[in-house]
Amino acid sequence: MITVALDKNRHDRKRFDCGIKELNSYLQMMVNQQSSKDNTRTFVLEDEKNPKFIIGYYTLTMTSIDLKSLPLNLQKKQHNATTAGLIARLAVDKRYKGEGFGEWLLVDALERLLDASDSVVFPLIVVDAKDGVAEFYEKFGFLTLLDEDNKLFITIDSVRKSLKD
Repeated sequence: MITVALDKNRHDRKRFDCGIKELNSYLQMMVNQQSSKDNTRTFVLEDEKNPKFIIGYYTLTMTSIDLKSLPLNLQKKQHNATTAGLIARLAVDKRYKGEGFGEWLLVDALERLLDASDSVVFPLIVVDAKDGVAEFYEKFGFLTLLDEDNKLFITIDSVRKSLKD
């Protein structure tokens, strides 16, 4: 399995349905506009039997960080940090739920951000978790930001260590 950049001429965005209106709408109506403005990049996992069908997707960008939202030990360690990689969206079509594709997409997104951090340094990855899915990210070592329940983070160092294991 590999993820590829979303191609509006190749991928059937209207068929995608993860069960969350905002995530469906973003993929169907906003993703190309955001990408063309260099605000985000969206990657899709294609169905191997029919590559125009999207199993799932994630959207990456950068975000500013408020050091006060981090635990005290990280505030001290990262006192000069101002940005983090952001997994802004991650969704799996409900036809493919329960098959491990969400986990696969998350690891792929983390690997992509880890590679980017080798060129453009940032110490953290933040995820904007929709209601009810924070536990999914916590299983992978993400911690909740102190000021926002639906925003979680993981350090690049933690990602590097976990992906080498």
